[in-house]
Amino acid sequence: MINGEARSVLHEFIKLDMAIRSLQQDYSSLEKLKMSKIYINIVEGLLKSIRKDFHDKRRVLIKKNIAVVKWVKIDEYFSDVVIKTAGEDAVLRYANQALKTQVEELINSRLNK
Repeated sequence: MINGEARSVLHEFIKLDMAIRSLQQDYSSLEKLKMSKIYINIVEGLLKSIRKDFHDKRRVLIKKNIAVVKWVKIDEYFSDVVIKTAGEDAVLRYANQALKTQVEELINSRLNK
C-alpha cells in the first residue's frame, strides 16, 4: 500500500519522468531552428534541473521500496503505471491529457524561475 506522502513523491517522479522524455524527444528538432543554440541551451538547462529532481525523487522512492515497473497505454485517453512496492504491486491509472497539462505546467514553472 502506498501512503499519501509516498503517492505524492511518486506523482512528482512520474511528472518529472514525462518531462524528461518530452524534452528529449523535442531536442532533436531544435537543431532545425534558426536560433537553435539559444533553444538548445534553454532545453539543456531545463533537462539538467529536472534530472536532478528526478534522481532525488528516485532515491526517496527506493528508500520506501517503491519502483515504477512499466507504463501501459490503455487507449488514447488513459495510461496505467505499474508500481512495485514492498507489500504488493499497484496499478495507477492516469488521464493522458491531465498528465500532459501537469508536465507543461512543471516545465513552464521551471522556465519562469
